Amino acid sequence: MSFDVISHSPALLIAIPLFGAFFTPVISRLHAKVRDGFVIVVIALTEILAIFLAQDIYTNGIRKYVFGASLPSLTRPDTISIPVRIIFEVDGMSIFMVLISLTIALVAAIYSTSFFKKEDGLDRYYTLLLLLTVGMLGMELTGDLFNFFVFLEITSISSTALIAFWIDRGESLEAALKYIIISSLGALFVLMAIGFLYGQYDALNIAALANSIQFTFIDKIALVLLLAALAMKAGIAPMHMWLPDAYGEAPPSVTIAIVAATQASLYAVLRICFTLYGSVIGMSTIGWLLIGLGLLTIFVGVTMALIQKSLTRTIAYAAVGEIGYMIIGVGTALAASTETFASVALKGGIFHIFNDVLDIGLLFLVAGAVIYATNERSLENLGGLARRMKYTTIFFLIGLLAVAGMPPMNGFASKILIYESTYQLNPIISIIAILSSILLLAIFVKIFYSLFLGPELPNLKDVKEVPTGMLIAMSILAIVIIIIGLFPGYFMQNLVEPAATALSNPSNYINAILGGA
Repeated sequence: MSFDVISHSPALLIAIPLFGAFFTPVISRLHAKVRDGFVIVVIALTEILAIFLAQDIYTNGIRKYVFGASLPSLTRPDTISIPVRIIFEVDGMSIFMVLISLTIALVAAIYSTSFFKKEDGLDRYYTLLLLLTVGMLGMELTGDLFNFFVFLEITSISSTALIAFWIDRGESLEAALKYIIISSLGALFVLMAIGFLYGQYDALNIAALANSIQFTFIDKIALVLLLAALAMKAGIAPMHMWLPDAYGEAPPSVTIAIVAATQASLYAVLRICFTLYGSVIGMSTIGWLLIGLGLLTIFVGVTMALIQKSLTRTIAYAAVGEIGYMIIGVGTALAASTETFASVALKGGIFHIFNDVLDIGLLFLVAGAVIYATNERSLENLGGLARRMKYTTIFFLIGLLAVAGMPPMNGFASKILIYESTYQLNPIISIIAILSSILLLAIFVKIFYSLFLGPELPNLKDVKEVPTGMLIAMSILAIVIIIIGLFPGYFMQNLVEPAATALSNPSNYINAILGGA
C-alpha cells in the first residue's frame, strides 16, 4: 500500500461504498450474479483498506483527514489554529468500530446472495445496504458533530427502508414505522444539542468543543439531549421499544447490519462521555445512571425473551439484554473511583461490543436459515431440524454458548471482565449480571432442544440444508467467535486496548486537531 492511499484512506472508506451504492443499480442490469459479486468486492475492498489504516494508526497514532484545503483557518487569541473544514479523525476506538461495521456488512452481503435468490428489487436492497454501511462508517470516522448528524440520518433512512423490505408483511411495515419515528425524534434531539453547543462556542469540531467546553447549564442540556437521543438509537431500556420489532421482523441480513448500526450509536455515547465532556467533568453521576439503565435493559431483555413464541423475537430480546452488559461496563468505567477497575470495565464494555455483534449476528443468521428452509417463525411449529440441517444446528449451538458467555466462546472473555469490574464497584451488580446470563443460557438451551433435537414435525419432512452462501456467512461468524474465545489475549492487546486507551486519554484526540492543524 502506498503512502498516498493510506493518507487518503479515511475519505476512501466513505467514497468506495458510496460510489458502489450509486453504481449497483446500473450493474444490476447486467446480471444478478455480477451485481452480487460487485457489492461483495466493494465491501471487501473497503475492509482491506480499513485493515491497512488500522495498522497505520496502531503504529503512528491518530490520523486526521481534512476535506479541502487546510486554509482558511480560524485563529484564536491563544494562537491555536482550528481548521474551518470537515474533519475525519480516526483513533483506536474509531477504527475498532469501523472494522466491526465492515465485517458485519460483508457477512450480510454474502448471506444475501443466497437468502434473496427468489426476491425482487435487489438492486435497491444492495444500494441501501451500501448506504447503511456509509452511514455507519461516517458516524465512526467524523470529527464534526454536524456531520455526525448527517451520517446518523443516512443510517436511519436506509435502515428504515431495509426493515420494510418485505412490504407484503404488515409486521415489517409496522416495525419500520416505529424505527423511523424513534430515529426522527433522536435526530431532532441531536440537532438541538448541536445548536446549543454551536451557539455557545461557535464550533462544531468535537476536539475544538472539548477544548472549549465549560459545562455550563446549556452544556448540561446538550449532554442530556445527546445521551437521550443516542440511548434511543442504541436500544437502551426503557427506550428499546423499537428494537424487538425491527430486529425480529426485518430480513436476517438486514438485522445484523442494524445491530452494527446500533453499536455505532453506542460508540457515539462513548465518544461524548469520554471525549467531548470527559476533560472537564467527573462523570460518576452519568456512570451510575448508565449502570441503572444497563441493569434495566438486561432485566427487560431476559424476562421478555422468556415469553416469546417467535424465534426471531426471542433473539431480538436477547439482543436487548446484551446491550445492557455493554452499558454497565461503560457505566462502571465512569463511576469507578479506582483507575484500575475503571480500565478493566471499559475494556470489558468495548470488547463486548465486538463479541455481541458476532454472537447475536450468528443467531439471527441461523434464524434466517430456519425461516428460509421451513417458512416458519413460530417455535411451536418447529422441531427436529438437526436431522436435516446439521450445519445450521452446529452454528446455533455455537451462538447460544457465546451469547450466554460460556467458555471457550468469545462472550466469556468480555463478560468476565465486566463481572470482575462491577463486583469491585458493587457485588449486587455483578450477581444480577451473572444470574441473567445463566437464565439466558437456560432459555436458549430450551429453544435448542425443541428446535433441533425434539421430535420431527410432519410438516418439516421435506426440509433441506440452506444454500452455500448462507452457510459461508454463518461459518465466518462462527470461526471468528471461536478464534476470539481461544485467543482473547491477542484481540485484547491489538484491538480492545488501543480503543480503550483512545477513550481514556481525550487530550490525545484534542491535541491531534488543535496541536498542528
